[in-house]
Order: sequence, then structure tokens, then C-alpha cells
Amino acid sequence: QVQLVESGGGLVQAGGSLRLSCSASGSTRSINTIGWSRQPPGKTRELVAAITSGGSTNYADSVKGRFTISRDNAKNTVYLQMNSLKPEDTAVYYCNAKLSWNTYWGQGTQATVSS
Repeated sequence: QVQLVESGGGLVQAGGSLRLSCSASGSTRSINTIGWSRQPPGKTRELVAAITSGGSTNYADSVKGRFTISRDNAKNTVYLQMNSLKPEDTAVYYCNAKLSWNTYWGQGTQATVSS
């Protein structure tokens, strides 16, 4: 099993920045891909960014050039640096880890961007 704990959400004005952190524990060596998804109010969950064990990254078109995903393997932590935030980035952000046999999710952290 893998346990994921997110932190770093909050309230920020449009144009501002937030950095989300996801701390993983448990079978972390078995994680193939770890990333972030978000669920805006009244909408379905969507992929934001992901990073593989080899370091390859991918991003949703809506965040390319503004968000950066990175990982610190020594700390078993993944970060999502969010810059130039827009009100439409308001959502609950979830960390998720994909293993060969299962996908695990964190409890989510709220990020709110005011106009």
C-alpha cells in the first residue's frame, strides 16, 4: 500500500503562486507514476501533471508553462509549483500514485484563486 498526504493549498489572488506537496509512504519503490489531479467545483476530476519514475513529465494543456511538477526521491515527496494562477485553477487538488496493481489517492487539498 501507499499513503499520500497533500499540503500547501490555500487562498491566493489571481497571478499569484502556490506550491503543493505530496508526501508518500509505504511501498514507494513500487510507484511507477505519481502526479496531481484536480476537481473544480461541480466538475469532474482531471489530470493536471504527472511524473514517472524515470523523470518524464506530462501536463494538461491548461497548465503548461504555468505549473511544474518535480520530485525529491530522498524525501518521497512530489511538488506542484503553480504560478500565474487563474480563478479557473480553483479546485481540490489530489495527489495520486500509480503502481502496477493499484492506484492510490490522497485526501486532497483545496486551492482557491480569487479574481
